[in-house]
Amino acid sequence: MLTIKKYAAIDIGSNAVRLLIASIIEQKGQPVKFKKTSLVRVPIRLGADVFIKGEISEENKLRMLDTMTAFKLLMKSHKVVTYKACATSAMREAENGEAVSKLIYKKADIAIDIIDGEEEAAIIAATDLHSYIKEDKTYLYVDVGGGSTEFSVIHLGKTVASKSFKIGTVRLLNDIVKKETWLELEDWIKTQTKDYDVIDLIGSGGNINKIFKISGKSMGKPLTYFYLTSYYNKLQTYSYEERITELELNQDRADVIIPATRIYLSAMKWSGSKDIYVPKIGLSDGIIKSVYYNTVSSVNL
Repeated sequence: MLTIKKYAAIDIGSNAVRLLIASIIEQKGQPVKFKKTSLVRVPIRLGADVFIKGEISEENKLRMLDTMTAFKLLMKSHKVVTYKACATSAMREAENGEAVSKLIYKKADIAIDIIDGEEEAAIIAATDLHSYIKEDKTYLYVDVGGGSTEFSVIHLGKTVASKSFKIGTVRLLNDIVKKETWLELEDWIKTQTKDYDVIDLIGSGGNINKIFKISGKSMGKPLTYFYLTSYYNKLQTYSYEERITELELNQDRADVIIPATRIYLSAMKWSGSKDIYVPKIGLSDGIIKSVYYNTVSSVNL
């Protein structure tokens, strides 16, 4: 007996808003399968408003409303049975975050949960991350977002330390990350990793996924510190326009990819890591799994 249901995850980030629709395939005697059906990404960049002015602008409020209305129609067209929408750093810090959330619920009928960094890290941990982890090794997991970056130390298959820092690509682009925050992050990474001889990084986020794709490496193979440094230096020799025209990066990726790479390289340097593994996972994947396993609330359509 085979049953297929569709679940949806909405990830409202500081750089982009995403809708992931996945098919949940259940077959008697077989492990459940999660198959991505559709992924839509809209680069609204809420963080550019919030981290500078403290609130979501009128223009982006309307763009959010249009996007959520479209997402609702797409979920209906795909016959999604349940969904969860999570907003992270930008909505969390916006003075009008709750007001925008209420407006979207009233006009687009989408209920948004504004989650903190710890909950975000827990949801991401619900992904297939465990399948990339060897239980005899130690990892520093780094999930770079627009407003914040989540760090977790995983030793012998268990998370032994986890923390969220307000260092993200949109914040760095707008030069609003204090030196003290960098120093705090450096101290945290060095303190949490000093007892381990060998540490590998696991990186997630749209920018490291893009770099991995460009590298041509096969899935499961790591990027080296040397490769990432070389690519970082190469990116900086191109102007923003050249990164779009010559490196063929999307316009909303061409600027944030540099600060994102800086975060990964800093984490590798401070932990002494030589390799970074790039499984294709993120908050959206974690939301789908968390909804299926009933570890978070969801909304039925």
